[in-house]
Amino acid sequence: MDVPAYIEANKGRFFADLKEWLAIPSISGDPEHSGDVRRSAEWLAAYLRDQGFPTVEVWETAGLPSVFAEWPAADADAPVVLVYGHHDVQPVEPLSEWDTDPFTPTEKGDRLYGRGASDDKGQIFFHALGIRAGLAASGATAPPVTIKMLVEGEEESGSVHFAELLRTRRERLACDTVVISDTTMWAADVPSMCTGMRGLTEAEITMFGADTDLHSGSFGGAVPNPLHAMTELLGALHDADGRVMLPGFYDDVVPLTDEERELFARLPFDEETWLRTAGNSGAASGEKGFTTLERVWARPTAEVNGMWGGHTGPGGKTIVPKEAHAKLSFRLVAGQEPLKVQEQIRVFVQEHTPPGLRAQVQTGGGVRPCFSPIDSVGVRAARRAMEKAFGKEVLFTREGGSGPEADLADILEAPLVFMAVGLNDDRIHAPNEKVEMPLLLKGAESAAYLWEELARALR
Repeated sequence: MDVPAYIEANKGRFFADLKEWLAIPSISGDPEHSGDVRRSAEWLAAYLRDQGFPTVEVWETAGLPSVFAEWPAADADAPVVLVYGHHDVQPVEPLSEWDTDPFTPTEKGDRLYGRGASDDKGQIFFHALGIRAGLAASGATAPPVTIKMLVEGEEESGSVHFAELLRTRRERLACDTVVISDTTMWAADVPSMCTGMRGLTEAEITMFGADTDLHSGSFGGAVPNPLHAMTELLGALHDADGRVMLPGFYDDVVPLTDEERELFARLPFDEETWLRTAGNSGAASGEKGFTTLERVWARPTAEVNGMWGGHTGPGGKTIVPKEAHAKLSFRLVAGQEPLKVQEQIRVFVQEHTPPGLRAQVQTGGGVRPCFSPIDSVGVRAARRAMEKAFGKEVLFTREGGSGPEADLADILEAPLVFMAVGLNDDRIHAPNEKVEMPLLLKGAESAAYLWEELARALR
């Protein structure tokens, strides 16, 4: 029995099992559901044992549990591949906007609705079917590469304990490459692979002036105004071409290659349609010399998220306010480090703080970007596997969001390969989340071919 035939014969059982898992409300961000997250981990562990994994363990953390599984290759010298995903899900509010109960998985045509259907239970689930299909087609009892799985329980609440888990379990997780199935494709009829995710860092800036608000008639125009200084600082954040003006901000940015830009340009992108999805924005804008997709996926940004100070209540109040505040966020791309950017923010603020005012900058830890070159061995192998499953050319995308993937790459010292079949219209994190059932089956088929491709490519 070949791979497609096995998947077709077993798809009924596959979706029945997936629905059972989706029914568990494993919302990691809500302490009231911590027991459900644990129940989800235990359910998955039992399922993977039933699927044939010789080693399956629930790994405890200082927070919520992850699941580890391992299926060794028959050849002890075969490459080792780690598959990463997560079994926790987002909250479901507002419930009134769901057409069906979020934890009563419901089929409507080729779509399966329910929280976690796409992000990420459905997408991590197809790997088990893919492994079984590959074994059935080859007649082997073990995969051609050693397959490890790590399914996290806190991704939707910030992966707070994930880096420590990776460090603690580093020897058990040692691998030659990491496969990520927690992203999206361009469209159902335009298969694609993500090659990177942006990082993130944030800052809150406060400008302090006098000890109290001052009467603008007595002091206005004679002492520095923190709100004036803040607006000038924020206005200087970008130049006329939309470039971020932090000192050294672009020094470490990995530039887009000509091939990447050409492949991005081949995606069927309609800017007017995209603007409608952007809250009916009136125009695209940003860094000069780059397309909208390039700006969103592969260029760093600085955004003013909020600004306040002085009198904001009803009526007038003629004052020179004592302080002004602003919140900023910076999306980072391959090569940039949050801590380095935070220092650049402090230097920029210091340079734009006029005499007589004092500035304070508060920053968080940040999320580091991750990147997989399209000519890397693992990416090429996964592309071949997907093209065999979909029967057409696979293009490339990146994603503007952020996750724990950089920790996987750095702590385990292994390259990343993104292979997923979710869609941007799957409404992840929103009411009525769904997944296209035929795409999950294509994901399983791609995974079945992937192991042979990686076995040859990584030797």
